[in-house]
Amino acid sequence: MSRLSNCDMCMNYEYDEEYDCYRCSVDLDMDEAEQFMTYSVRSCPYYRPGDEYTIVRKQN
Repeated sequence: MSRLSNCDMCMNYEYDEEYDCYRCSVDLDMDEAEQFMTYSVRSCPYYRPGDEYTIVRKQN
């Protein structure tokens, strides 16, 4: 299966130091999370494009 979006370039894809991994920072409710996990949505409605420079600026 293909990815829903290019999460690596999304402004919502952030590094979580507590879990030592990258994750989506959007707070999904249980229904939305299930839709993403079962691939029942075609594209991520929360995808915000960004390049590495805008992402770094956001983190500073």
